[in-house]
Amino acid sequence: MSRPTAHEPALEPSTPAAPTEQEAPVARPSRRRGRADRTAGPALRVAHVLLLPTLLIGVYWAFTAQPGAGFYTPTPAAIATAFVDLWFSERFFVDVLPSLGRLLTGFALAALLGVGLGVLLGSNARVRATCEPVLEFLRAIPPPVLVPLMIMLAGIDDTMKIAVIVFGCLWPVLLNTVEGVRAVDPVLADTARCYGITGTTRLRVLVLRSASPQIMAGLRLALALAIILMVISEMFASSSGLGFAIVQFQRTFAIPEMWAGMVLLGVIGFALSSLFELVEGRVLGWYRGLRAAHRGE
Repeated sequence: MSRPTAHEPALEPSTPAAPTEQEAPVARPSRRRGRADRTAGPALRVAHVLLLPTLLIGVYWAFTAQPGAGFYTPTPAAIATAFVDLWFSERFFVDVLPSLGRLLTGFALAALLGVGLGVLLGSNARVRATCEPVLEFLRAIPPPVLVPLMIMLAGIDDTMKIAVIVFGCLWPVLLNTVEGVRAVDPVLADTARCYGITGTTRLRVLVLRSASPQIMAGLRLALALAIILMVISEMFASSSGLGFAIVQFQRTFAIPEMWAGMVLLGVIGFALSSLFELVEGRVLGWYRGLRAAHRGE
């Protein structure tokens, strides 16, 4: 065997190389930890939703427990008892269902009229300029002021209440639709024209799709107004409904029942808002995805 010369370094015995940072084994989360994270996510969201209502109920409970608490501030226990006795009985079908029917009917009619007129006014500048003074005049009239006039014209049946809801909810939908149609990208409009996309296809694919974010914003405002106008129209002249029931409880000094009616209105508003948010998420899924992609860039 030849020995290494002065110019040739001696071979050292090979030793295993120490693992580098890149070769170090990566710790992978266990399946149990992944399941725990998925379970903790919804639980944390529920805790966030319930935290503030629980805190407010606790503060109100402490206030009503004081010796100086008055007759008009019943305890949460009394309100909860009245709530169960009232709305888990036949009064639900007498007062709640008619109110919901009027609310949803008025809101649907306002949505159809608002979107239809909004597309017409937003697409045609001459029609918009002609109708704008009259629309501004009507928009300035508070809807509750029309209740006495509606009573004289339509009586005290459901037609009057639905008309008040439609008149009040029309304007947010109409104005947001007009602005959404006017804001359609001119490049997209020219592209659709070049490809021969006209008529109902252009309306559905380009106009309504481009204006849908503002239309949904107007519908959200209209939904909140519909609940208010439903109660106001039933308070003036009615023989059923939540507004009628709350006024009757106040006049007969049934204070826990009056509070139970107001709590039910809040529950209905929260439920309708949550349902609308689900629908909005489906309708505007493409828009939110586009915004998220732009933020990622």
